[in-house]
Amino acid sequence: MSNKRPYRIIISGGGTGGHIYPAIAIAQEIKKRHEDAKILFVGAKGKMEMQKVPEAGFEIKGLWISGIQRKASVRNLLFPVKLMKSLIDARRIIKAFKPDAAVGVGGYAAGPLLYVAAKRKIPTLIQEQNSFAGLTNKWLAKSVDVICVAYKNMGRFFPPHKIKLTGNPVRSEIAENMPGKAEAAEHFGFDSNKPILLILGGSLGARSINEGVLKNLKKWTRDGIQVFWQCGKFYHEEMQHRIDKILGLDKSMVKVTPFIKEMNKAYALADLVVSRAGALSVSELCLVGRPVIFIPSPHVAEDHQTKNAQALEENGAAICLKDSEQGEKLGDMVKKVITDENKKSALASAIKKMALPNATKDIVNELEELYK
Repeated sequence: MSNKRPYRIIISGGGTGGHIYPAIAIAQEIKKRHEDAKILFVGAKGKMEMQKVPEAGFEIKGLWISGIQRKASVRNLLFPVKLMKSLIDARRIIKAFKPDAAVGVGGYAAGPLLYVAAKRKIPTLIQEQNSFAGLTNKWLAKSVDVICVAYKNMGRFFPPHKIKLTGNPVRSEIAENMPGKAEAAEHFGFDSNKPILLILGGSLGARSINEGVLKNLKKWTRDGIQVFWQCGKFYHEEMQHRIDKILGLDKSMVKVTPFIKEMNKAYALADLVVSRAGALSVSELCLVGRPVIFIPSPHVAEDHQTKNAQALEENGAAICLKDSEQGEKLGDMVKKVITDENKKSALASAIKKMALPNATKDIVNELEELYK
């Protein structure tokens, strides 16, 4: 890096928490090392990064871009127009900001931004969170300089000489500030002496998981299991209303929320986690070492969540349950695991061994090597 002026880094991508939070973690590590660094995020207009990035204290600009629908859709007719407009806007942003390097974390906006940066000979790095590479990163692979990955055997998607196995960046508050169970339980209003089940359906929520939870709430609470349930912003009002209608349910044992901001505390209180298998969730659960039942989403590109979960299950580090089966099997499986101390301990120990705790630092190290 040059000492003549503050370092200037563009970070692009988003769409879901699985792209956004790793990007924020990278930005935080850069700022930790270089307080005067100038960091600009570039996201997709209307997507959650346009809210989450400013909340984290960083500037963001939006591109008019969206992905191609895999099924025939009228919206695909607009894609060429959006792409051309985004490429033009990306050129303007790069020309005005004059970055020393550009980082892509996957998601729609990363495509135009990183493509333009690479064409302008700006050092470029992309980060692939999943075990099955996303379309944007596969498209960018030949153009960028370095590709940081979280799983082995990614040479089938990317040029092997560009690949660096780093793991996925994890939010700093999770990596560095985990309270004890008693403190976390008290914070959220739970009894630390009773088992606590944490339900995570992804940043937007998951209808099928929510239905499975509703089906089993009464049974779980009767068995003394407390439930901390992140149902997603699109489902919160409906789920709360339906909980209120369940006769005989001890509602003091259940807390439902659209989104959990203090995930370090949520992980700390959990005796067992039920979660989608997005890359961010997988990486965080490895780092904190919590026993987990993964229910991969069947609605994601190339079924990458199933591949994420299977990579852990094959090492005895998680339990994987199909989305189509969870309605009938989830209730008994939760009861069986959460009451089996040996099983929980074995899962927690195995998943902890899968963690790559220095991922964020290693990615920023690779970035610094690019613009020395």
